[in-house]
Amino acid sequence: MRTKYTLFGSLLLFCAVAAAAPAPKRAGAFDWPQWRGAKHDNVSTETGLLKSWPKEGPKLVWTSEVVGLGYSGPAIVGDRLYTMGSDESNDFVIAVDAKNGEKIWATNIGSFVKNNWGGGPRSTPTVDGDYLYALSSAGDLACLKTSDGEKVWSISLTGKLGGGKPGWNYSESPLVDGEQVVCSPGGRQGTMAALNKKTGEVLWQSKELTDPAGYSSIVPTTVGGVKQYVQLTMKGIAGISPKDGSRLWYYPHPKYKVAVIPTPIVHGDYVYAAVGYEAGDVLLKLSSDGNGTKAEQVYSDEAMKVMDNKHEGYVLIGDYVYGWSDKGGWTCQELKTGKMMWQSRKLGRGSITAADGMLYCYSEDRGTVVLIEASPEGWKEHGRFNIPKQSDKRSRSGGVWTHPVVANGKLYLRDQELLFCYDVK
Repeated sequence: MRTKYTLFGSLLLFCAVAAAAPAPKRAGAFDWPQWRGAKHDNVSTETGLLKSWPKEGPKLVWTSEVVGLGYSGPAIVGDRLYTMGSDESNDFVIAVDAKNGEKIWATNIGSFVKNNWGGGPRSTPTVDGDYLYALSSAGDLACLKTSDGEKVWSISLTGKLGGGKPGWNYSESPLVDGEQVVCSPGGRQGTMAALNKKTGEVLWQSKELTDPAGYSSIVPTTVGGVKQYVQLTMKGIAGISPKDGSRLWYYPHPKYKVAVIPTPIVHGDYVYAAVGYEAGDVLLKLSSDGNGTKAEQVYSDEAMKVMDNKHEGYVLIGDYVYGWSDKGGWTCQELKTGKMMWQSRKLGRGSITAADGMLYCYSEDRGTVVLIEASPEGWKEHGRFNIPKQSDKRSRSGGVWTHPVVANGKLYLRDQELLFCYDVK
């Protein structure tokens, strides 16, 4: 009888622990599981969102101060939000309750790296079912369980993969594609590498592409039946085969010098990339070329001067690209022609996301958020507000650089250790 009682008591204890730590809910239609969303395009498919805001802005649901320092964006799946931060000793991945911003778990994955633009992670976690993949600023790529943050495996991009850490630290968000996770260590062993997502085993490195790593993230696409990974490096734009890492095409860019940061837009057979520091924008037309792919420049030299985008990002809505340009401010550019439709400085430099036909523009200076129509006819504003407080832990030269995210009727804004959730449904 005593043995039965002990087993029964253990079962009760197990059930109590399980009830105290419920498993995360599965992915929904309007989740944001990775950097730039489910389709890698920074556009939410959600509808029924507010088309205008009251004077004071949308309702603030919660404020969290548990996510640490850094510029990592949020990945939202079900009732959990995953991001990265630093305690100035280590970079960690953290899971918080999307309903109230409270911490569920946190796991250290790499050492803290400081530079003149502030330390802490820049990468956004990528959620894939019961696992997530995250990259520390020092280049430690880790696979964690979403349930409790347990580390499954980890690999150093600068160690086994022979990578060279960029001057402002690794910032790429890893790509999960099928059974592999893909990243960009940069360097002589190969700019890009694919690993078995379950074990971390190295599957290939792009030996034909050995450019230094930039700060952009990989986008998958298929052209003429040929699947490929598109990535920006510190020297150009490349298409890489997912099968073996072979180079399918390459576009060298003579003006990629200081920092290559934004993630490209891949739309059908077109690749659009705009970079700052006088590099400007380029549109490439991809087409089948035997067993490979040919990339041809579409824009004229004049059109390539419209969008000069350092790290603010951009979105494609319909036939038009929207984003911040150092040459003119907020900009609307026609994708196929490169024609500048309008520019406005009614808001300072900032990042952007899109949902339900609207653009959410987030300024880096005061944390001002503006809602405008995605229209080629001009700046049509439908509300603005400021985040309730700003972080005093930014570096002197840093700004509000984490991009806004809209998921499941909520708008998420971050300024270092401050994370805000607003109701925009």
